[in-house]
Order: sequence, then C-alpha cells, then structure tokens
Amino acid sequence: MPQLHDDMISALKRIVVPSLRGRGFSGSFPHLRRLMPDRIDLFTFQFDRHGGGFVIEIGQCGPAGVTTHWGKQILPNKVKAWDLHPDNRQRLQPGSGSGTDSWFRFDFYGVDTTAESVLPFLERTETWYTAT
Repeated sequence: MPQLHDDMISALKRIVVPSLRGRGFSGSFPHLRRLMPDRIDLFTFQFDRHGGGFVIEIGQCGPAGVTTHWGKQILPNKVKAWDLHPDNRQRLQPGSGSGTDSWFRFDFYGVDTTAESVLPFLERTETWYTAT
C-alpha cells in the first residue's frame, strides 16, 4: 500500500495542485494556503491512516493567522486547516456516508481517476470561501 499512497500523492501534485496554484494557493503538499488581504483560505489533504483514501479539509481564518485555544500563535505562512476549530472548517468528501468509505478512494478507483474527481470540488471550495 505505501507505493499506492506515494502514487496518489504524485497524481494529486500533478493534477490538482497546479489548479490550486492557479487559484492563488501556495505552500507545500499536503497543506496549502491562499493569503488574501482580509483572510487566509486553507486547503489540506488528509489521508486515511489505514491507506487507500483521503478527504480534503478546507478552512478560513483572519489574515494574522490563528491563536489556538491554549494560546499558541500560528503565523499566516504556517497555519493549516487542522489548526482551526472544527466549526471554522469543512470536510470535502465525495460520499455522504460515515467513515472512510465516503472518502476519495484511490484503492478502488485508481490514482489518476481519483485525482481528477477532486477537480469539481475546487469550484465548491471557492463558493464556500466567499460565503464564509
């Protein structure tokens, strides 16, 4: 499974990350961010620890970054979706069920097909970012 995981990362970097960069995101995989004058948009790939799937966590914070509930300041160029309170982020996944069966499953559909299936979600993220 490790090789399949590495292949999925390569496919996401080749197929999805260029589109995110074209939308103004920077950072390094799996955590990307878009610094705007009034906010920071966050985009993180989260892989199933047992392999074969992933979800996308998106979030948004103020332009100064985040201060965690325990007082740690996370700078704008370091903040990740995972640093936000769950109320300030959203999980994107293709299925509506529970558990990892509703995640993007590259163990079933292959890496390129799965990476391409992420692209329609990018427009949804833009809608969420501007509505939040």
